[in-house]
Amino acid sequence: MQKLEMLSDEKIVDLVRNQDKENYAEIINRYEAKLSRYVYYMIKDRDITDDIVQESFIKAYKNLNSFDTKRKFSSWIYRIAHNESIDEIRKRKKILYQPLEVDFWGVFKSKTDIEKELSDKEMGEWLKLCMTELSEKYRSALVLYYFEEKSYEEISDILRISLGTVGTRLNRGKKMIKNICDKKGAKAYV
Repeated sequence: MQKLEMLSDEKIVDLVRNQDKENYAEIINRYEAKLSRYVYYMIKDRDITDDIVQESFIKAYKNLNSFDTKRKFSSWIYRIAHNESIDEIRKRKKILYQPLEVDFWGVFKSKTDIEKELSDKEMGEWLKLCMTELSEKYRSALVLYYFEEKSYEEISDILRISLGTVGTRLNRGKKMIKNICDKKGAKAYV
């Protein structure tokens, strides 16, 4: 038998279903950090993030027999974590967000060089303010694409929206962030 590290997620799911439930630990090892990062973007609370990720793994395990191994496991487990995050957001009745220290501004075309006008820290603060006002449906698409580096197809599976809607949400989300930041007093950029 091959080492677990060499097997696809879908093959490991088959092993867990049919042979050894202990192999599920490999799934947790592969996805714990990724799901934690994604959920944290959505929730902005480390303790709640840990709870949501744990609950996501439990739900995935309980429903492993319903997973279609012809599809991508990563999209399926991200969808579970996404649903758990949205449930928590609705429970709390407010939108929360904590951006990473990354150059997210690079996704925007600019007539002026914003990086020369604002320090990286200031840009991070502007982005944080802008993203907190962005609705969940646009924020989740942007986070999956730019931070989690998911393809349009994967985002479509995770959010259960069409490919066209993925593109629309990404484009509208970027425009909304620009407008929000502009209203908050950021320098002119397009």
